[in-house]
Amino acid sequence: MHVLLIKTSSMGDVIHTLPALTDAAAALPGLRVDWVVEAPFADLAGRHPAVERVLPCKLREWRRHPLRARRSGEWGAFKTALRARRYDAVIDAQGLIKSAFITRLAEGPKYGLDRASARERLSARVLDHPLAVPRGQHAITRVRQLFAAALGYAPPDDEPDYGLVREHVPRGLGEPGAELVFCHGTTWPTKHYPEPYWRDLAERADAAGHRVWLPWGNEVEKARAERLCRGLDGVRVLPRLSLAELTDKLLHWDGFLAVDTGLAHLAAAAGLPGIALYGPTDPRLTGVRGPRARSLAAEFPCAPCVQENCTYRGSLGRGVEPPCFSSLKPHRVWQSLIEVAGP
Repeated sequence: MHVLLIKTSSMGDVIHTLPALTDAAAALPGLRVDWVVEAPFADLAGRHPAVERVLPCKLREWRRHPLRARRSGEWGAFKTALRARRYDAVIDAQGLIKSAFITRLAEGPKYGLDRASARERLSARVLDHPLAVPRGQHAITRVRQLFAAALGYAPPDDEPDYGLVREHVPRGLGEPGAELVFCHGTTWPTKHYPEPYWRDLAERADAAGHRVWLPWGNEVEKARAERLCRGLDGVRVLPRLSLAELTDKLLHWDGFLAVDTGLAHLAAAAGLPGIALYGPTDPRLTGVRGPRARSLAAEFPCAPCVQENCTYRGSLGRGVEPPCFSSLKPHRVWQSLIEVAGP
């Protein structure tokens, strides 16, 4: 069976799709999958053993500069590759207008989320087989159910297997020498764990004799990382890395601490023990899922608010920004990391 998967972005969404591929490959021996994905995530998509061919796209760029995309030949080359074969099933696992646009161009029976299940209802109009997948479930569970319904097998209910090959066995934190990564960068202001708290955690790791690596994706994050490591010999700022290079390192490190960001999901998928911290967002829907990964949610009157900017005006958490993270102080986070990583 040859399947075309359309799930273009974001990093977290791409990672959430990997367990569904593992399920499908186990249920359908000989399954071959081609995957349409945004170019920055092509390496990640191609790491799954069920993926035969990755079709990188640049939808974000092409929509901003449509004439340039046509003149350069990029759009034409992509469309030719997309329509090079007829598939046994085309699965839109995103449920957005942009993914429906690609789905419509592909050759083969088209499956995806129905109007009640999709994030953007109009995306279902291009489908031959719209499928109901209940909302209110974790994103990984929803994609696994969608694949099972589209390809005709019972949806598994076991822990997700991302299909990433990990040879290094993570060491515990009872002895010095563990290699940890602190994923401190994220998008919304409300998702940011307070910088003084990060510094406290870096000091705890350094005092325990562990090495902490700090990734960054822009100059603001780099500056924060440099402040966090100041005066701590065991805390280092990473050079700018590609996603492929960072994935390779995650497969050989021993643990992680992260905010709600794509790197948290990548660390969990890579098999690292670790903790992801949730303030305004709801881990029941998008929390990290892994054999030794755990989500810690803020215990605060307005959490999860699902707001990009904080509007809380009460007295709780005074002096902490955002105040909801006052319920997740560093000593509690560090103890939770020790619990999941082991002695």
